[in-house]
Order: sequence, then structure tokens, then C-alpha cells
Amino acid sequence: MGFFENTGNRLKHAWNAFMNRDPTPYPRDMGIGYSYRPDRPRLSGGNERSIVTAVYNRIALDVAAVDVMHVRLDENGRFLETIPSGLNNCLTLEANIDQTGRAFMQDIVMSMMDEGCVAVVPIDTSLNPSVTGSYDIETMRVGKILEWYPKHIKVRLYNDRRGQKEDITIPKSMAAIIENPLYAVMNEPNSTMQRLIRKLNLLDVMDEKNSSGKLDLIIQLPYVIKSSARKQQAEERRQDIEHQLSGSKYGIAYTDGTERITQLNRPVENNLMSQIEYLTNMLFSQLGLTQGILDGSADEKTMLNYYNRTTEPILSAITNEMKRKFLTKTARSQRQSIQFFRDPFRLVPVAEISEIADKFTRNEIMSSNEIRQIIGMKPSDDPKADELRNKNLNQSAAEASTSPSDDDDDEEEE
Repeated sequence: MGFFENTGNRLKHAWNAFMNRDPTPYPRDMGIGYSYRPDRPRLSGGNERSIVTAVYNRIALDVAAVDVMHVRLDENGRFLETIPSGLNNCLTLEANIDQTGRAFMQDIVMSMMDEGCVAVVPIDTSLNPSVTGSYDIETMRVGKILEWYPKHIKVRLYNDRRGQKEDITIPKSMAAIIENPLYAVMNEPNSTMQRLIRKLNLLDVMDEKNSSGKLDLIIQLPYVIKSSARKQQAEERRQDIEHQLSGSKYGIAYTDGTERITQLNRPVENNLMSQIEYLTNMLFSQLGLTQGILDGSADEKTMLNYYNRTTEPILSAITNEMKRKFLTKTARSQRQSIQFFRDPFRLVPVAEISEIADKFTRNEIMSSNEIRQIIGMKPSDDPKADELRNKNLNQSAAEASTSPSDDDDDEEEE
């Protein structure tokens, strides 16, 4: 009897996405449908057709790999604990219905480098931001700034309820306005990045012309073309050759023995490629990039220089602006902050991990379980694995060495 009851309960409560129906059926009008993701950032200025997109994507990926969290600090400004707030949930887990926290951070950096300045706007909040500043953020979106006013901005945001982008005007105090720290290099009208984009567009135009399939022939006829009759005769001759070439299976035509044909579709020598190479090298040096960073062959010193000169200014601009706009003065007085944390062991080779682990545990900087977490092993159940102590020393001997000195001090006091 119990078997049939359990089977009946399973059949009663079982649900399949294809065979079963939800108790509350979906509405027929589900909104606007797209064949591509509508909230995805679209690059402007022809950046999507050039190598600039690879640079944008590489920097955005490296910035998004750094953990940004809503934290509480101690009296010395050091990390104390993570605050389980809606803002921290947006930064680490889910920013909105379409993006995770990491995808949201990548969207910020990509849009910021493309536009030069973007706005991070809270969409769903616990209280009205225009009435009070003590609200908790539930979802956020990245928007394009269309117009600037003294105390307001007009932003284009994706409305996930309607499925389309809308233009809204909000106060500047409500949105985190993040400007690209590398604006002078990447977004100025005559910056190195914009000059490189224009040169790459010119190169694309020349490639299209060279591969358009034209023959570019000049036909020299055996008579002088000055009168209208001779011009008409030359035009008929040109059309005849075109008809022969287009109508022939292998593109073969015949000419008179007195006519000369000159072909002009040879590549024209110019210094466009040398200019592109020069601008690319200059851009890499100004951004702190190398070819090794893009293809993954850079050493630890090169990556450290890249993190300090390129990703750190971008992360500081994002966290400082969020701290200024999304944390009230009362919250900052309670030592709340938004900080980023980069794992320093990601670039360390496996051969050096053992030596680093020995030094860090011997000097009581990290515990054994913290080292095991870095390696990728599960924590040990031994309570001693969470202690900060030098395990190379015998604990009983260390206690014995300290006890006689205490007894001597007591004797001296007596």
C-alpha cells in the first residue's frame, strides 16, 4: 500500500517542461521577441570590425576576473567581512535577470571603453531612491548616456519587462557614472586608438576594392579618338570586349593585332600597413599591453605590470564611483565599503607553490586549509589545519621553553 501511495505522490507532483503544464499558464503576449540577445552591448565606430575588439575583450575579461564585493572594514581600514546585501549579490552572483555578476562587470568595462563614459543604474530597489538614500539594490543595468544636464542625465537602458531599450532621465546622484581612465588614449577624437581605427577602416576599403573582381583594363586603339564618331566607335569596341569576357566560360576575349591592352589591377604600394603597425605598437605601449598578454605567453613581471597600469585604474574607477553613489554617508561611517580582491597566486607556477606554502605557514601568515584551498583541495577536518602557527616547531617544547622564564620572573618579584 505504501508503494502505491509513494508512486501516486510522485505522479501527482512530478513536472516536466515539455509534457506538463504550469498551474498558472503563460500569457499569450509574452513581449517582443528577438533572434539575438537584445541587451547585449553593441560596439560603435566600426570597432566590431577591427582588432580593437580583441583589446577591449581582453581587458574586460581580466577586469571581470577580479572579485568586487560589498565589505565591512575594521578600524584600520582592513577587510573584516563580506556584507550579505543586495548590492553584494549584484556584484558577485546576479546583477539582473540576464546577467551574472561577472558578465555584468564585463559589460561595464566593454561599454565604458567603447563609449568613454557609461552609467550603472539601479533598476529594482527596496525603497524609492529619490526619497531616501537608505535603499538596498536588487538589480542593476549598464546604460548609455545620451544627454548631460546640470544634475541629471538621460540614459538608454534595457527594460527586461518590455523587452526593449528605453530612454529615461534620472538624477546623477542615483547612478554611478564611470568614465574610462584611459579616455585620452582610447576615446579622444584624435587619440591613438581612434587613429588606428580609421587606418584599419581604410585598409578594409582597399581590400574590398582589390578583391571586387574588376579587371581594370586600358585598351589602346590604333586611331586618335577626338571626334564623336571615333568616341562612339571606341565605346562599341569596349562593350564588345566586355561582352566577350562575360559571355565566355573561361573569361577569354580576342582583340585586333594593332590594339594594346594594359592591366592595372596590380597592388599599389603604400605605407598603410607600416602606419598600422606603428600605431598598434604605440597603443600597446600606452595601454600597458604586449602581444604576450593577448596570446597568454607573458611572464609574471609583465602580467604584474599590466595589472597595475591597466586593470587597477579601471577597477578603482568602478569601485570608487559605486562607493560614492551607492553607499550613504552613514554606511561609510559604519566602515562599509566596496573593494576588489585579486588572487595573487593565479600567476604562480606549480613548482613554486610548495615553497610559498612553506613560508606562509611557517611565518603564520596563512593556515593549512587556506593553502589547500589555493591548490584546489578540499579543507581538512583537523582543527589544527585552521590554526595560524608554525607546525615545524614542537608545540610542547615551545610551551616548555616559555614556562621557565615565567617562573624566573615570579621568583624575582618575590
